[in-house]
Amino acid sequence: MAFRRTIASCFFVLCLLAAGTGRAQGQRVPLVKLPHLQRYLTSPADTTYIINFWATWCKPCVEELPHFEALQKEYAQKPVKVILVSLDFAKDLEKKVIPFVNRNKLQSTVFVLDEPDQNAWIPLVDPSWSGAIPATLLLNGARKQRFFVEKPLSPAQLKELLTSKFPLNP
Repeated sequence: MAFRRTIASCFFVLCLLAAGTGRAQGQRVPLVKLPHLQRYLTSPADTTYIINFWATWCKPCVEELPHFEALQKEYAQKPVKVILVSLDFAKDLEKKVIPFVNRNKLQSTVFVLDEPDQNAWIPLVDPSWSGAIPATLLLNGARKQRFFVEKPLSPAQLKELLTSKFPLNP
């Protein structure tokens, strides 16, 4: 009887550990305000940031996310960082955004921008931006380079933008 109890206890502990492991592997997706985004927009670092603005309800956005993930993986050892800024509503973080990010196994930095007054922050990203998504900003503060695109990008277009506008030092 004691042996069965020990086996059952071990099984229970293993189940708890397995459940905890699955949750720990999920991407952390914070809800942030404008100052968090501004750290990237004004960074003086010699890092090329590829900042994509998207939402779970935007089909073209969702279709291009794998291109950004592939680019992040390809340039993981280079001074290139992909930032995925979700424009979903803050109330949808737990029920829509986090499950979406985990289901799609996104590895890039992801956060939800909780700034309802779009007119206050959109011009800070780019004065020409109408607010439509998907939209992508490539920037390198040290080189004082910025390039903004307000349309979906194919893998080839994304790579071409990075290599032609932001060539990496050998």
